[in-house]
Amino acid sequence: MEGKSASVRGLNPTGTVLLILLGTVLTGSILWLDWQTGRSLMTSLLLPFLVSTALVAAIGYRAIPLLKQLKMGQFIREDGPQAHLQKAGTPTMGGVFVVPVGALLGIIWSQFSPDAIAVAATSLGYFAIGGVDDWKSLSNRQNEGLTPRGKLLLQTAIAIAFCAWALYSRGSEITNVHLPFNIVLPLGFLFWGLAVFTLLAESNATNLTDGVDGLAGGTGAIALAGLAAIILPKEPQLAIFCICLSGSYLGFVVHNRNKAKVFMGDTGSLALGGALGAVGILTENIWVLLVLSGIFAVESLSVIAQVGYYKATKDAEGKGKRLFKMAPIHHHLELSGWKETQVVGLFYAIEVLLVLIGLAIK
Repeated sequence: MEGKSASVRGLNPTGTVLLILLGTVLTGSILWLDWQTGRSLMTSLLLPFLVSTALVAAIGYRAIPLLKQLKMGQFIREDGPQAHLQKAGTPTMGGVFVVPVGALLGIIWSQFSPDAIAVAATSLGYFAIGGVDDWKSLSNRQNEGLTPRGKLLLQTAIAIAFCAWALYSRGSEITNVHLPFNIVLPLGFLFWGLAVFTLLAESNATNLTDGVDGLAGGTGAIALAGLAAIILPKEPQLAIFCICLSGSYLGFVVHNRNKAKVFMGDTGSLALGGALGAVGILTENIWVLLVLSGIFAVESLSVIAQVGYYKATKDAEGKGKRLFKMAPIHHHLELSGWKETQVVGLFYAIEVLLVLIGLAIK
């Protein structure tokens, strides 16, 4: 199966073009940011970004064959887009060579900043949950891992631990939410609910976005770079951490672009959302994070809407109607005749626009 899958899923020129465009936009933007802030080569953001990208891309050439040897082949849902059936057997759990590399480089380049270590620990916590989930799915030989309740409890435990550290480290100021027009909203005790919800929503939303070649990795790399640009003036060490993680996800897209040689799995997608959520909370930028996460939010809301509409329209036989052909919405677009690369290209462009909006309202 794996040999057949590899031969069928050869290189797609359009996927390569999207990768080149993504890399060019990110590299050019970071170079411009270095120039605007007067950074030298040794203090630049571009250097850690390029090192992270190159290192993850290089490791991937050794890690992917190892994942194949370990029989980490992905199981594909038969009720999904038929074009996805040829992806069966493509190795998953690609996050194992993305998240640790990005997190470690981020810690080192931020000079072992306690904030960067805390964000890395949170991201790696979600990475571990995703790893267990992926492993159980592969062990059960079906696309089902941890129970939803068990997964949510583990995610909540990590979120609470991070919020407790944030309050201890930053004090009561961390409970403020900065809104547009210099409006500061003090949350007080309500901070706990919003912060925990942010981490849960962000990690699950990025997880749902990981369903098309290059989608979660590319949009995640853009969102992380955008968040770095927004927080750079006040939080340079966390900005460097975000840049390293952005580079690591770009390095992953080298192998995950259409047609993908490896999938991210929950191992990488949960960690992506965990990192974004943790940085947003720690820098009091939850509102801006919501803007940057527009793609992930729409993906998540499409699933909620699909389930809610189905339940609301159930007939006497227990069958309901579907709002979308399939959720998340990227699958709806596929089933409506869109190519994977068209979906990915559109979502990349929207994510860039969301970053520009976030920079305008920061």
